[in-house]
Order: sequence, then structure tokens, then C-alpha cells
Amino acid sequence: MINLTLLLEDMARAIVDNPAEVKVTERIEGDDVVLTLNVAESDMGMVIGKHGNIARALRTITKAAGKLSEKKIIVEIR
Repeated sequence: MINLTLLLEDMARAIVDNPAEVKVTERIEGDDVVLTLNVAESDMGMVIGKHGNIARALRTITKAAGKLSEKKIIVEIR
């Protein structure tokens, strides 16, 4: 099984200026898996991207990788 936390963390670290400050936490809410991506305040724009395109791509890739778990994957960015 794919470690979704590690996947999201690695993708985020590749696009930010402060990779040491990237942290992903995982919590289970019923049938949902909620992944919370925390980045430095100065990196927030890089993670969100123009019109939210980077954030949307991060969510899409993570959700696609999580399809095997048969749970709904929710990605929050803070």
C-alpha cells in the first residue's frame, strides 16, 4: 500500500523554498482520511499556485494514489 502521507510530503518538499518546514499529519474521520499539509507561511503561495492549480494537482495525485484504500482522501493545506 502507498504511504499517502509520505507521498504528499515529498511532492510538497519538491516545490517549496523551506522543505524542512513541510509536515503532513493524517487523521481518520469515519470512512475519510484527512491529510493536513503544513508549510511555512512564505511557501503558501508556491503550494497553492496560480488560481489554485498546484493545490488542485497535489489533491488529485494524492486522491488517485489513495483509490486502493477505498477511503475518501481529503487534503487540507495550512
